[in-house]
Amino acid sequence: MSVLSQSTIANKISFSGVGIHTGKPVKMNILPAPPNSGIIFKRIDLNQKNVVVPNFENVCDATLCTTLSNQFGTKVSTIEHLMGAFLGLGIDNAIVEVDSQELPILDGSAREFVKKIKETKLKNSDIPIKLIKINNHVELKEGNKFISIDKSNTSLEIEFEINYNNKLIKDQKNKINVFEDNLNEIFDSRTFCLYEDIEKLAKIGLGKGGSLENAVVVKDDKILNENGLRNKNEFVNHKILDCMGDLFLVGYRLIGSIKCRQGGHSLTNKLLRKVFSDNKNYSLIEIKGKNLPHSLINNRHNLKSIA
Repeated sequence: MSVLSQSTIANKISFSGVGIHTGKPVKMNILPAPPNSGIIFKRIDLNQKNVVVPNFENVCDATLCTTLSNQFGTKVSTIEHLMGAFLGLGIDNAIVEVDSQELPILDGSAREFVKKIKETKLKNSDIPIKLIKINNHVELKEGNKFISIDKSNTSLEIEFEINYNNKLIKDQKNKINVFEDNLNEIFDSRTFCLYEDIEKLAKIGLGKGGSLENAVVVKDDKILNENGLRNKNEFVNHKILDCMGDLFLVGYRLIGSIKCRQGGHSLTNKLLRKVFSDNKNYSLIEIKGKNLPHSLINNRHNLKSIA
């Protein structure tokens, strides 16, 4: 995040695959978009009322994935891995065309999205980026689930902890700085489930496209996937990827510090709704300058307030 102008992709990128929950085949294109467009989803299988804006207020369902809906009921689901890739790579503007409700799951991670985006490279504009800066501590608790957000100087930090009653997964915890750390292990980490939960997913009509090609499946103390895990923290790292994607539904890059325990899509969305219910909790700022100094937020002459 050293370049402070808004970015999009340089050329069209195409993907094809299957929706992990719908089981339906899907084709998707990512197209360049002009500055201040943001990310836009377009259902090209529909002739009208087919544009869906990825915003936390447009989340209509957060059961095992994030589903967005526009005012006409047009939906786009499982957007979190792509949105996490956009945030981690610094993509501010793009048009995502999809010919089905659900985005392709590919290998269950953001690896393929990131690979193709890096290959096509980014196109930088001369329009400054905008940031959301968190001003106040906000938290939520639901039973053993917890999430909080607090102010940070110049970064987006995510600290995530999971606790599973499983011999292999057990407890995992990791912390990353989205704008400064190498995110390869985050991008590479796949969605996962316990073997005993597969039947439960089927009963509620989910996981129809799931397989060992796009999800890590854990049975007792064994990984059923032939090549095992990609990194030792793959389970919690995938949760961080999901969290990144859900956080980017604020519409801008975020400056703040997240701590989450046993959370997921729903809890992150509830936190964002609570944060933005009071405009004292955040500031929308526009960057002026060529590089991002570590003293960004404290160096007020680099910032132009727009809210």
